[in-house]
Amino acid sequence: MHGWIGVYFARKVIGYALSNGAVESADYKVRLDIFEGPLDLLLYLIKKDEVDIHTISIERITKQYLDYIDTFKMLNIDLASEFIVMAANLMYIKSRTLLPKSVQPPEEDMEEDDPRWELIRQLIEYKKFKDAAGFLSRKETEQEDLFAHVPEKVAPPADEDEPLPDVNIFDLIRAFQNVLKRFEESTDLGDIVDDRYTVADKIEYLLGAMSPGGSVQFSSLFAEATSKTEVIVTFLAVLELMKMNQFKIRQESVLGEIEVMRKEVV
Repeated sequence: MHGWIGVYFARKVIGYALSNGAVESADYKVRLDIFEGPLDLLLYLIKKDEVDIHTISIERITKQYLDYIDTFKMLNIDLASEFIVMAANLMYIKSRTLLPKSVQPPEEDMEEDDPRWELIRQLIEYKKFKDAAGFLSRKETEQEDLFAHVPEKVAPPADEDEPLPDVNIFDLIRAFQNVLKRFEESTDLGDIVDDRYTVADKIEYLLGAMSPGGSVQFSSLFAEATSKTEVIVTFLAVLELMKMNQFKIRQESVLGEIEVMRKEVV
């Protein structure tokens, strides 16, 4: 992306976030170890839509990506600058797809006809890297199991479940967005933390509602919520309990319902 164009679209993204109430001044700030980057989010969105990387819709994936950025900002979650840079890049590519070739920027005339190609190439290369890293990690685990000294290996039961898919921050945000849809018409936006709801109170409530070793569906944690503010604070409490290692999450299937489990008391 060229200098002044990149700055312009970065400013547009920041302005978009501000105009949508994405940047909050709440005192409570979520600090999560988000190891995934913007390419991980794009691959997640592509997988969710069950489309081929080569046929992605820039308009659709840009909207979905910006929705995620909005949600991160709404929750006051720290994001790496790379996420904002990618948002600006997506808006730039989207703008190019809307322009006739005759009015494309001069610097772009010699590049590929499809403005999406560079992004598609990055996604393909990154996916290859992730797949290779996952393969090597599985092989390493197999080797450790092979050479580990185990007196007697007990065969697993015939009906033992397959390993469950990993749940990442993007799965949680997707589930959170689905809960928020109940309040799309609501005007009770409020602040993330107000006089009625605090993260500390919600943590106490969740610990009291779930017995050690118990589990519930993620969506059921918000069944009694009466406003968007309460949903947001409850979600922040869930994230905090995960950081405290009190809550763990899992999915029965890829993109399936998320289950929240409370740690057992030893």
